[in-house]
Amino acid sequence: MLIEPLMSLLKRLKLHGLLDAFERQLTDPDIENLSFEERLGLLLQHELAERDTLRLAQRLRFACLPQPACLEDIDTRLPRKMDTALLSTIRDLAWIARHLNVLITGPTGVGKSFIGAALAHGACRADYSVRCFRLPRLIDELARAHAFQRRSNFLRSLAKAQLLLIDDFAITPLSDQNKRDLLEILDDRYDKAATIITSQLETKHWHSYLDDPTLADAILDRVVHNAHHLHIEGPSIRKLKAADSKTSKNGVPLGGGASAGAAPRPL
Repeated sequence: MLIEPLMSLLKRLKLHGLLDAFERQLTDPDIENLSFEERLGLLLQHELAERDTLRLAQRLRFACLPQPACLEDIDTRLPRKMDTALLSTIRDLAWIARHLNVLITGPTGVGKSFIGAALAHGACRADYSVRCFRLPRLIDELARAHAFQRRSNFLRSLAKAQLLLIDDFAITPLSDQNKRDLLEILDDRYDKAATIITSQLETKHWHSYLDDPTLADAILDRVVHNAHHLHIEGPSIRKLKAADSKTSKNGVPLGGGASAGAAPRPL
């Protein structure tokens, strides 16, 4: 087959990664040293890598991560108290397949949302379907679903996600309807899918926050008792970064050792 018809056929088959690799092979003078099987293997590897990249991009778009973050950027050297062994367990993501939950609590600014987003990003890279919401945004989406009579469809879409991140839990009051919706969401996921919840409020205060003994018992029973609980204490990382920035402008190196103008420290 001639080159042009072959390339046209690859386009029609939407083998874009294979086509790109084939075009590169045509301009590579050393490619003749490879056997047919080796050249075909390289083409197929490139096609697979292209599909993996596209699938990850789709998962990230669908997830709507609250901020850019990845597992490699979680910095355990920062001055904050947390169980690093537990963090290591959480980072390996095995709990997602076991349909367990992760609760991340601590004061504002210690990196809860960053770690939650990094775990969600890692799950996307591991080919899990992910959805992310700050609690106020989730409440808005639920209200919109009620208004347009598509609550059931919205709840089903959340239930299908293999990982759900609810960021900033307990940051805003919940109406009775919000609490019932939250129970529905967590009940759909119990022992079927994994959930991450970040909150400034420690779990021992969640019952009083929900302010309804029956609903609170039902909600907490579905999320707390089968969860890894990572509690973080320490100063606000945002304040530390601001102090580093001011220090660097005065001619003192960032972080006590990095050069001025260095990249911001990961969380």
